[in-house]
Amino acid sequence: MVVIGLTGGIAAGKSTIAQELARLGAVVIDADKVGHEAYAPGTEGWQLVRDAFGEGVVAPDGTIDRRALGAIVFADPAQRDRLQAIVWPLIKRMIAERLAELRAAGTVPVAVVEAAVLLEAGWQDLVDEVWVVIVPPEVAIERLVARNGLTPEQARARLAAQLSNEERARRATVVIDNARPLDETLAQVRRLWQQLAVAGGAERAS
Repeated sequence: MVVIGLTGGIAAGKSTIAQELARLGAVVIDADKVGHEAYAPGTEGWQLVRDAFGEGVVAPDGTIDRRALGAIVFADPAQRDRLQAIVWPLIKRMIAERLAELRAAGTVPVAVVEAAVLLEAGWQDLVDEVWVVIVPPEVAIERLVARNGLTPEQARARLAAQLSNEERARRATVVIDNARPLDETLAQVRRLWQQLAVAGGAERAS
């Protein structure tokens, strides 16, 4: 089983690429969804986050209020580091367990770990290749304002808290430019998939 780490900055369009890979036959593990599970009510992560950040980050339904938590951690690098130290190890462990289950099943040729923080969190040892999706910062800001309801200043703060496109590209196996027309981007993904399929067939034949 080949494991692709799919990463990129916020609003780069990772989900679009992940959806195409899933359509082609990959199993996608969404680290953001795993993160929700990592601090769902009743879990160790929930307790650790509440203890660290207080009752103000707990929504009326008992879940962690991600918007309230985000307002705290994106305004203060020390608080962001604190949250990451809590949740990143939990998420990595959960992803590793799911990959182990897929390997044991022996029926999945390609798994994709879709994770915005793959490089920042040091999760490269979970994957065989790192695919980075990039868009210019101004495009990401426009998307964040339209999609997430952030102000331009808030959007810039989110981007500033992440690795630059240049740093991600230096550490990538593959760079996918998602600022191009969508059909061109998806055509690149399909070409990459075909290379994986060819390599996988050669490996099985050897």
